[in-house]
Amino acid sequence: MWKTSGVGAVVLAAWLAMAGHAMGEPQHGIAMHGQPALPADYASFPYADREAPRDGKVVYGVRGTFDSLNPFLLKSIRTTARGVIDPQFGNLVYETLLQRSRDEPFTMYGLLAETVETDSDRTWAEFAINPNAEWADGQPVTPEDVIFTYELLTEKGRPPYNARTKRISKIEKTGDRKVRFTFNEKADREFVLLIGLTPVLPKHAIDPDRFDKDPLANPLGSGPYVVDKVEPGARIVYRRDPNYWGRDLPSRAGFNNYETITVEYFRDQTALFEAFKKGIVDIYPEGDPVKWATAYDFPAVKDGRVKKASFVSERPESMLGFFFNTRREVFADRRVREALAMLFDFEWVNKNLFDGRYRRTGSFWQNSGELSALGRAADDRERALLAPFPDAVSDAVMEGSYLPSKTDGSGRDRQVLRAALRKLGNAGFAIEDGKLSKDGKQLAFEIIVSGLGEEKMALAYQRSAELLGIAVTVRTHDDAQFQSRRQTWDYDMTIASLSASLSPGAEQYGRWGAQSRDVDGTFNYAGAADPAIDAMIGAMVNSREREDFAAAVRALDRVLISGHYVIPLYHIREKWVAHWDHIKYPEKTPLYGYQLPVWWSEK
Repeated sequence: MWKTSGVGAVVLAAWLAMAGHAMGEPQHGIAMHGQPALPADYASFPYADREAPRDGKVVYGVRGTFDSLNPFLLKSIRTTARGVIDPQFGNLVYETLLQRSRDEPFTMYGLLAETVETDSDRTWAEFAINPNAEWADGQPVTPEDVIFTYELLTEKGRPPYNARTKRISKIEKTGDRKVRFTFNEKADREFVLLIGLTPVLPKHAIDPDRFDKDPLANPLGSGPYVVDKVEPGARIVYRRDPNYWGRDLPSRAGFNNYETITVEYFRDQTALFEAFKKGIVDIYPEGDPVKWATAYDFPAVKDGRVKKASFVSERPESMLGFFFNTRREVFADRRVREALAMLFDFEWVNKNLFDGRYRRTGSFWQNSGELSALGRAADDRERALLAPFPDAVSDAVMEGSYLPSKTDGSGRDRQVLRAALRKLGNAGFAIEDGKLSKDGKQLAFEIIVSGLGEEKMALAYQRSAELLGIAVTVRTHDDAQFQSRRQTWDYDMTIASLSASLSPGAEQYGRWGAQSRDVDGTFNYAGAADPAIDAMIGAMVNSREREDFAAAVRALDRVLISGHYVIPLYHIREKWVAHWDHIKYPEKTPLYGYQLPVWWSEK
């Protein structure tokens, strides 16, 4: 036996501690910062009711169409049937190595993988596949399936899946049930969690040569449901797999409580709402405050068969706005974007169209406390991050005094119009014969929208812009054409929404990073490509401590606000859902708000 004493024992103890820290230990979960909130022997997520009834059915309704059951292809990125993998309805067919808890900022627990192991610097990660995990045909889920998934999606997948191997130096099978990822210098501390969030595909059931040839082929997954019926563009029906392997997992307890799930498609929101009123659709999330106050007076509401529910979460508000496509010359100048943003008359719109029920959005992490830069001066951490980019943030945004422009609500506030005109003058524009022009060419652009609600917003903006002699065309498309144009950056301006998180990470590269500017199918609607943005995202995803992370997010918020890539619109703190009375949900609302996958039916 190796014996030591005195200083030698201390040195050995320190070495063993560092080695253990570097080697890591298998864990039941992993958090972006700190430790998972739930212990290894947890019974269920705190917002799920493990005693919920597990029968009945639900019918969801969505606007649009679908022509694919393959969510991994670029050509079907916006037209895959809802539910195959779905942030709202749940991943019904395909599963991931780890399952995210919606009651913590960013923490993952075991799903296909029983445990995850990594070192303190997160330069590698090893996942142990659950011995019970199997595909719907009864075949086991294996490390070979995980390796195959990355090989296939790198060659034929869409963003972000096709780019993940750029941050991986090696994937290898290290045991009968273990697969190990070794990362390269491009990986960050969040990347382990993104590996855990990547769906796994069955090697034995997929022909790589046919993977992108038949988008409506029935998918084989390991998830709780199988595809039962498909009517392309109209509806898809999922039936619960009676042999689902994961039904007793703590991360699945209280989830997937319906025998069948149907997703019905509708051409427009009016048709969808009428279907809900008739009982064809069971659940209707409502985003219009005027409708919430006035449209729910039909008999089923009055007699209690339809319930109205309101939820408040700690999640930051989504950024809904008009996005400037800076790939187009007309919006290349930040001064022009700033001036045009001033022309959205929120006060008039809110008063005349929404009965004053909305609040103006000003931050990309609105209502998030520590993550939003709005009304908050930059601290020393933020200033240090931003120091290499002295022109990236305006003085008002740095000092915390910035707010979106505010009008008198008249629809033609002359003070705001004059201020916007001065900024446009600084960019070389002047009014000539009633037209705002530069070098003899009128300032003109097109806004593409989908749906009457978006059209109303665009027409209101058009009216304000015309007061300065700006020619704005509003073009309304059906969902398929709208998604096609937006996916290939074929627009000047569009309305879009970017969800916000309490733990933003590498997805920000796909929204704002230079690497996503010219890649079709990403969410970089604005075409942003700024070294300051990339640097702030890099600092964010590599932060070890929550305080440094929050400072990096606020710094990114300041750069985005100062860049005037978006005309922010509005938000409401509450989230509203109307549902038929047989639909029930748990008492606890998690950190990120209500979660449809833990609801159930008592019908």
